Amino acid sequence: MDPVLLSRIQFGLTAGFHFIFPPLTLGLSLVILILEIIYYTSDSELYKKISTFMVKIMGLVFVMGVATGIVLEFSFGTNWSNYSRMVGDIFGAPLAAEGIFAFFMESVFLGILIFGRNRVSKRFYLLSVFLVFFASHLSGLWIIIANSWMQTPAGYTIEGGRAVLTNFYEAALNGSTIVRFLHTIIGGWITGTLFTAGVSSWYLLKERDTEAARPLLSLALWIFTATAIIQFVSGHSHSVQVAKTQPEKMAAFEALWQSRAGAPMSVIGIPDTAAKKTRFEIAVPKLLSIAIYFDPNATVQGLNEFQPDELPSVFISYLTYHGMIGLGSFFALLALIALILRFRNRLFDSRWYLWILVLATPLPFISNELGWMSAEIGRQPWAVYRVLKTIDAASVVVPAGQILFTIIMFSVIYLLLFAVFIKILVSIVKKGPDNVTLGYIGE
Repeated sequence: MDPVLLSRIQFGLTAGFHFIFPPLTLGLSLVILILEIIYYTSDSELYKKISTFMVKIMGLVFVMGVATGIVLEFSFGTNWSNYSRMVGDIFGAPLAAEGIFAFFMESVFLGILIFGRNRVSKRFYLLSVFLVFFASHLSGLWIIIANSWMQTPAGYTIEGGRAVLTNFYEAALNGSTIVRFLHTIIGGWITGTLFTAGVSSWYLLKERDTEAARPLLSLALWIFTATAIIQFVSGHSHSVQVAKTQPEKMAAFEALWQSRAGAPMSVIGIPDTAAKKTRFEIAVPKLLSIAIYFDPNATVQGLNEFQPDELPSVFISYLTYHGMIGLGSFFALLALIALILRFRNRLFDSRWYLWILVLATPLPFISNELGWMSAEIGRQPWAVYRVLKTIDAASVVVPAGQILFTIIMFSVIYLLLFAVFIKILVSIVKKGPDNVTLGYIGE
């Protein structure tokens, strides 16, 4: 057993499970903020009731995010000690800042949302909602800064075998931070709003809590429609950045085996690494060159220009990247249908569309995971791009057997945690906005 591969699997398991919850928190915090603004300006008890219901769900999601995120912090000192030793002075700073400047703020004011609805003024409660929204997004920014530095490192120098920070702003606002942050945040908004739309649609299909479900579905779909369309722009900008700063990653995403002038964009296919060709491929001529350089005859670097031991898995990178794009296209289609149904005044009574929204609820989570996988697997074999290889970042003293044991243990624990999460979530949804009061999450 290869301890490095097992360490990667372990980290992928823990990070992937944790990543279910932060995007949902981002989207729910936006929905709740808008609901509270409407309540504050209109004094409508209906929007207060809906917001109270959504706060209950977000409290549960936040607890799960905290419980699953702690494990990641410890893994850097256990399975990735060489990584921590070489780049920890830089990588650790945004993680510490996330805890100090964002996590504690979010925790404190979320506590006010859950326990202080009738204990603080209406204005202070709205301020608390905004600060939860702000802190959750600030937390995401610090995490993205850390991850982006691994993708496009800047503002550092190597001294004595360690990365030393020379310019904080260059390191924080490196070549991919802003575009990656926007892409991730919009993905979170899509996740939270489609989740909200799915819950609202379920109420309408069951013909219960319709007074709350109708405005909640309408609000969620307005945000979802805007973000699903904007995400195409964000995703394109991110792809252009990847093509220019990590060209081998983009070549793997597109399974572009040879550099080409007027490179086509691959729509679908099955990459064959051994034969260095994509079987059953459907591609649009010159579209990749146009998308990256706005020039139909521009040359795009292919996999042939890089050393074989410096290339990621083309098969996995291609499938995860295209899977993410496929789901993003489906979200845009759902948004277009929503606009048409609004125009025809059929949004609330088109049961087929409501069922689609219910069934589509898990898809943004899958899209988030695929996007994360494509970004991280596409960076391989580098832990820090062109600075530190993954094989050199792993701990040398942790035996493979122990790592395998933790993978099995984490898998069992996460299955149990997820089962408890689903049980409590279903209980909250079944109670509905009319019967949920704030207090302890499981009451």
